[in-house]
Amino acid sequence: MIRSPHHEGEQAVQRRAGEGHPGWGSPMFDNTVRPGFAAFLREQRMLFLGAADADGAVWASVLTGAAGFVDTVDPHQVVVDAAPVPGDPLADAFTAPRDLGVLALDPRTIRRIRLSGVARRQGGRLRIATEQVLGNCPKYLQQRELVESDAPVGDAPAAVRHELGRQERQWIAEADTFFIASRAPGHGADASHRGGEPGFVTVEGPRRLSWPDYPGNSFYMTLGNLSLDAACGLLFLDWERGHTLQLTGRARIDWDPDRRTALPGALRRIEFDVERVVTIDRAVPHRWALMARSRFNPPPPASCVAP
Repeated sequence: MIRSPHHEGEQAVQRRAGEGHPGWGSPMFDNTVRPGFAAFLREQRMLFLGAADADGAVWASVLTGAAGFVDTVDPHQVVVDAAPVPGDPLADAFTAPRDLGVLALDPRTIRRIRLSGVARRQGGRLRIATEQVLGNCPKYLQQRELVESDAPVGDAPAAVRHELGRQERQWIAEADTFFIASRAPGHGADASHRGGEPGFVTVEGPRRLSWPDYPGNSFYMTLGNLSLDAACGLLFLDWERGHTLQLTGRARIDWDPDRRTALPGALRRIEFDVERVVTIDRAVPHRWALMARSRFNPPPPASCVAP
């Protein structure tokens, strides 16, 4: 099934922002994985996912493998030879068909594509019927070098809590990248990226974060979903050690221009209320070293880690 490309959430955000037009965003893209995209997918070693669990909580996650673990069956089907690790909130999500957003990101070349569709688990693999496929520009992507691809993965159980501890708050406050999952009724799920200088995410307390919304392509796929359904998920990856920090909660768009003035380069401010926290030590076998941060990154706001 191919959904209607009309996305009332995207168009509502575009109108309020004074950007885009009725044909901008989702109407521009179909469900075809073209040869160049297929070749790019086969080169990747990780994918970022966005989906809801059985209770409707939205999570962002990551899959990893050797080059070739992602491939196309045909221009409308993608197979991933991996599944979420035990303890990941999405580990059991795909036993039945479920909306899925995917971001394929190569930090070495700062290239990325996004696709969304419906996924189902087949043994240790995911099979995805695509509904939307598009390329994204490299804005706010940090360049990283893969320094190890087969580090041991951990076997300790995931830690689950309802608020951020001091260690997690410090992790977030020092991050230059996170991944965000969203969804909207009738429009499926989406996985996207946010980047900036370390400190661009403000930790306002153990259950609240905020970050600037910088200028982009004006599609507003993430904000369009959030305008219809506030549930979303965040993933912070410890690039050097392979740990993952996953949050689920609810986000809202702050349009107040006075609040925005404290955020260099921002068009808006996004607030996120934490509902659940999952950390997994050594969840992925890849280790990455920072090479360069994006030249598009604005300076971070004056922020601190709340006690």
